[in-house]
Amino acid sequence: MEDFDEELLSPLERDALTELVNIGMGGAASGLRQLVNRPVLLAVPALEVVNRTIAIRFISERGGEHLIAVKEEFSGAFSGEALLIFPEPKSLALARAVLGDDEGSAAETDLDEALIEIGNIILGRCVGTIANQLDLPVTLSLPHIARGTGHSFFIAELNNDDLVLILHIDFKVVELNTRGYIALLMPLPSLGRLKEALAKFIDWAMNNTQ
Repeated sequence: MEDFDEELLSPLERDALTELVNIGMGGAASGLRQLVNRPVLLAVPALEVVNRTIAIRFISERGGEHLIAVKEEFSGAFSGEALLIFPEPKSLALARAVLGDDEGSAAETDLDEALIEIGNIILGRCVGTIANQLDLPVTLSLPHIARGTGHSFFIAELNNDDLVLILHIDFKVVELNTRGYIALLMPLPSLGRLKEALAKFIDWAMNNTQ
């Protein structure tokens, strides 16, 4: 992705954080497997830190104008808001897989509940694994659904100096391959605490693998 700030996370910090999130995605895949009763693979192939303007452009270009997100706030040692974002048609296909709705007859409220369950599993594992592995206790709020655009998701939620940690996430469910995005919206102090914890984690890992 162009225009992300390479100085905010070093390549080593970015790799370590990506690996932590992928550990969380392994647990999330197990949870989703129980929901859809079929193999599920989740992977985070890329991670970027961007400002509000770039986040809006990135999500708008890749997701289109009709987006749906599951949102959860997190607070504690680091704070912010976590969003699991999909193009709306892709999200509905995933929700129907959870519901076993092959005929496409499920009500919107049922689809929303299925997406909330998906989001709760994925965001909980993502934020929870980062927090646990870095020894940064956090608390997650109850998830809720939002519909809108990249602009509406980010412009109202962020201050000018807030940053967005965007995680590309690949979903592979039998007969359903799609891509969504996890966005962690954080003020600079929270990202700073996360960066400090990552540095300690990397030092510990390097000292214990020699």
